[in-house]
Amino acid sequence: MKANESFADALGEAGLTQAELAEAVNDYLRSLGRAGTVSDRTVRHWLTGKTRWPHPRQREALETIFGCTAEELGFAPPAGRCGPQGTEAPVRRRHFLTAATGTTAAVVPLVAARPYVVGTTDVLRLRSGLDALTALDAAKGGHQALERVALAGATEALELQKRAASQRIRQRLFSVAANYTASAAWSAVDARQSDRAQAHLNRALYLAGLGNDPVAELRVWNSHAMLAAHRGEFAQVVDAGQAAQATAVTRRDPLFASLAHARTAIGHSSVGDRRGALRSLGYAEEALANASTDEPRAPWVTFYGPAELLAITAIVRDDIGDAAGAEAASHRALAAIPQQFRRNRALAALQLAVAQLHQREEEQACATAEQVFVLMEGAPLPGRMRCYLGDFCRELTTLAPDSTIACEWKNRYRSEWSQT
Repeated sequence: MKANESFADALGEAGLTQAELAEAVNDYLRSLGRAGTVSDRTVRHWLTGKTRWPHPRQREALETIFGCTAEELGFAPPAGRCGPQGTEAPVRRRHFLTAATGTTAAVVPLVAARPYVVGTTDVLRLRSGLDALTALDAAKGGHQALERVALAGATEALELQKRAASQRIRQRLFSVAANYTASAAWSAVDARQSDRAQAHLNRALYLAGLGNDPVAELRVWNSHAMLAAHRGEFAQVVDAGQAAQATAVTRRDPLFASLAHARTAIGHSSVGDRRGALRSLGYAEEALANASTDEPRAPWVTFYGPAELLAITAIVRDDIGDAAGAEAASHRALAAIPQQFRRNRALAALQLAVAQLHQREEEQACATAEQVFVLMEGAPLPGRMRCYLGDFCRELTTLAPDSTIACEWKNRYRSEWSQT
């Protein structure tokens, strides 16, 4: 008896447990008016190879859930029996983004062969759209098109929960709606649209509570902390960071605990609490060292790891007056941040420029800041990045008002600003 490795791989990629897949198959069977009798034991038989060819309706359900044929999932009919003829085409996974111009996005309706009670399959299809939003944000930053698509995803999740097959499915759909709303909120934060961001965050926190989703709650508090920092409400940065620390997920996953402590460190440094800032940074580093690198997590948190913690360390070090330490941390961050996170790399480069400027290395700081435009070439600068560039320009003017390099930079800055 040989294990079905193809099926195991598909199950892992979908992020489903055996019990969750059994529930999804049963949801599909019930939508056909048939009894849902699949259990996690049935799934184990599929995985171990004890059952090499599931019953026809079960195969149809698996093809619908995974979007491929039973044979592609590693199943094979008994010897002498031909495969199914005219098998109904599997339902395609939902796609939320279209990139005809590279700057717009739209929700594509679900293709469904027949109406059925909303179940796990629908939750999985909606979740798949969050991956696309995360990738778009990493590439282009926050913008209104992304925000609109995220809100549309949340609306659809809330509509579907009205027809959910069980309370458990309703909670999952509330969780999905919370994450879509949090994506919209983050897009507004990055675009520097504070009022819209605040409204979305309040809504996302409410939905995360309905969904009993501590990961979504931490995500919201993380964005709350960043929004408060942009507004200059630094005591609220500390409050939001500590609220993130109190979420249940930080007790079971050190990576989330590290992110919460790192965000709190920025709050402490912003209000001049050097000791509190360094203490929180230490907690963040310790927690991250204990975090598993291969544990499956929500797509939105893929940005966080040693490189991002170094970028946050640079901010904290600069805030507490350690510009040399900030420069060193920025160099290490730039060397470690993956290439696909070009907005994060651009922000790290700008933080490096600020640290160099605070050491009165004006010429080097301007050369470093120019890398922001190189890294973001072809994409509009998010509002948050524009504001940081404005801060850099004002500090440059203050520290070197009459220098040639400052005048040249201001001319370049205005030119690039008007073009993006």
